[in-house]
Amino acid sequence: MTKKTTPKNSKKQSKDKAASHKQPVKKGIWRKLWSIGWKLSIAVAAVLLFVGIYLNSVIKQRFDGQLFQLPTVVYARILQLEPGMDISLEEVRNELDVLKYRKVRQPHYPGEYSASSSRIELIRRPFEFADGPEPDRHVMLTFDDGGLTHIQSLEKRGELGYLRLDPKMLGMLEKNTPETRLFLRRDQFPEIMVDALLTTEDRHFYQHDGIAPLAILRAMLVNLRAGHTVQGGSTLTQQLAKNIFLSNNRTIWRKLREAYMALIIDYRYSKDRILQAYMNEVYMGQNGSEAVHGFGLASRLYFGQPLQELRIDQIALLVGMVKGPSYYNPVRYPERARERRNLVLKLMMERDILTAKQYEETVSRPLDVQKHPHIASRQPAYFQQLSIELHDKVGDAFKSETGLRVFTSLDPVSQVDLERAIKHKVPQLTRHGGKELEAAAVAVDRNTGEIRAMVGGKRVGYDGFNRALNASRQIGSLAKGAVYLTALAQPDKFSLATTLHDKPLTLKGNEGSVWSPRNFDRRYRGDVPLYLALAKSLNVPTVELGMSLGIENVVDTLVKLGVPHHEIRPVPSMFLGSFTLTPMEVAQMYQTITNSGRKAPLSALRSVLDLKGNVLYQSIPKVSQAVPQQAAWLTTYAMKRGVLEGTGRYLQNHFSWAALAGKTGTSSDTRDSWFVGVDGREVTTIWVGRDDNKPTYLTGASGALRIYADYLDRRIPQKLVLPWPNEISTIGFDKTSDGDLRVDCASELKLPVWDDKGQWKEQCQQGSSNWLKRLFQW
Repeated sequence: MTKKTTPKNSKKQSKDKAASHKQPVKKGIWRKLWSIGWKLSIAVAAVLLFVGIYLNSVIKQRFDGQLFQLPTVVYARILQLEPGMDISLEEVRNELDVLKYRKVRQPHYPGEYSASSSRIELIRRPFEFADGPEPDRHVMLTFDDGGLTHIQSLEKRGELGYLRLDPKMLGMLEKNTPETRLFLRRDQFPEIMVDALLTTEDRHFYQHDGIAPLAILRAMLVNLRAGHTVQGGSTLTQQLAKNIFLSNNRTIWRKLREAYMALIIDYRYSKDRILQAYMNEVYMGQNGSEAVHGFGLASRLYFGQPLQELRIDQIALLVGMVKGPSYYNPVRYPERARERRNLVLKLMMERDILTAKQYEETVSRPLDVQKHPHIASRQPAYFQQLSIELHDKVGDAFKSETGLRVFTSLDPVSQVDLERAIKHKVPQLTRHGGKELEAAAVAVDRNTGEIRAMVGGKRVGYDGFNRALNASRQIGSLAKGAVYLTALAQPDKFSLATTLHDKPLTLKGNEGSVWSPRNFDRRYRGDVPLYLALAKSLNVPTVELGMSLGIENVVDTLVKLGVPHHEIRPVPSMFLGSFTLTPMEVAQMYQTITNSGRKAPLSALRSVLDLKGNVLYQSIPKVSQAVPQQAAWLTTYAMKRGVLEGTGRYLQNHFSWAALAGKTGTSSDTRDSWFVGVDGREVTTIWVGRDDNKPTYLTGASGALRIYADYLDRRIPQKLVLPWPNEISTIGFDKTSDGDLRVDCASELKLPVWDDKGQWKEQCQQGSSNWLKRLFQW
């Protein structure tokens, strides 16, 4: 067998051939990798582009539209001061204290005032009123015994015709959102707060493009060394993107989206716009069940003051809380909060924002937060009435619009003092009425019908059954005002001097029933003049008078005064208040009587503005002459005599100078104690009783009237000065042996009469009416 041999050159050729095959294989792999990489890059770029377009549209829609769901902010009435106004220095001081103006030796900043025996110097805060914004104003108010005499501008050295004080913020009406905030523009944030925030949270905010890679890298290294997260690298823009658009889940995907969105936000919007959004969005803690966002609302929550009036150390505390509002809560963890605040102040000093002296001063100060943090005092009863009016008068706009500003008629001084009076006196009255004793009150402007204060129960700051609006109870002797007004509207038949009989009286019903009304003290006085029967709230003469007038005529008067017709049961006992009304309905009735018969529908709502300042609703006073002016005036005179010598004389001992009018009311078996008090400012209706309708053993004079007296001790009444109507003359009367009053010009007893036909003048020359005018004005 022959051996097969391979030539040497053939081996060489095979190696060359193999090499020639390997070279194309390597080049093919790189080509494939390049092709895959190129395609993958295009795909990633396409994905990034698509995601970017999507995220950009999301950001644009939110930022260019309604960035936040803003609640409705509610304000109290705006007090307008004018020279010649009947308001005392002490009343203005009370107003400033309720508005949390700071009393200082010399005012230098908005929200400060000083006072002497006859002057108040103050710097009124800037405020955006319904008709436009007004800057802060430095003024001097001068007073004398007659009231406010001068308003001088200390900036322009001239006299001002009026000055409006900024109203108290009452709270918010949320629109089904767990978040609340008080939106502020960028220029409304103190610059030192911006400096403190950037120094603490993002020093290179104005240099980076939304993200800070070096800060992120530095934070990663620090966290790796520590083994857990101790430092964050997020910019303010990233935090804003996360807070508005993303969750708190710590995932890489979330961080990537956060960074991407921060880049888009920084590209699309100015730094100031981003800062404005961040400072309104940042979470700052809880107000009950509601999350508080933004420095503006946090300032109200923790310090009870506008952000612009905070001290540097208070600003530093808020900035420090950004890191963890719960962990650094100044009420629960004051030491933590103090350390964090001081760290912020130290960083500010190191950045030359504060001097060393300022730093030493600020770190030594107490936290000065509110003991019980709250945004505003609660007025649940008043807010219920306000919600009803918003629904009726603003309707769908109130439901759909966000960021509304609602201006109300609430007088913050009246509200606070009425609440305090009820909280103080009801526990004392429970000695007779039991622990279940309740109370409610409504104070309304006598001339305009605007509701100045409302309390729905003895637990004044709690939601619940609103007795001022919904507790319909027997009004007792409060019904007598309508009976006597009906009589005095017939000057040819009745006057204040008309003789009424206070003698046993029995009435028989259609079905054989018998009713014998009696006076509260079970006594009879014989013949009494009409004015005294009302002043002393005598039952028997009232029923006799009512029957002579006719039930239908008295019902007609009640309806004209504002009492709903369906509430009145037309039977003789109605003259003594056997029907039921709410405190609100009683307030309407007596507002009409004591405003010379001019009815002004009660209301709480003044105006509503949307976020852009457009007026959605503006109240227009609607006052109408419901009953004759002279008759209402004379009825009010008799109510003044009720304070002077009747059932309300307890007030005369304390406030004789104010010439008050009033009417007590006590329902059967002392289940309800009522009082309506009238001064130059308000008609105040107070009810005291029990929800289970059991006896309280309190009359109108021993119960509700005592709360009213406590209220006046705090509120300081205004003198009740009534305009003198036409056809009212002053006549002298003398009491005869049988109890009647007869005309006697020389008598010291002077009574006003409606002399529409001049008949009284024929009997007696009018003479001097100074005595009567003093009664009304002194």
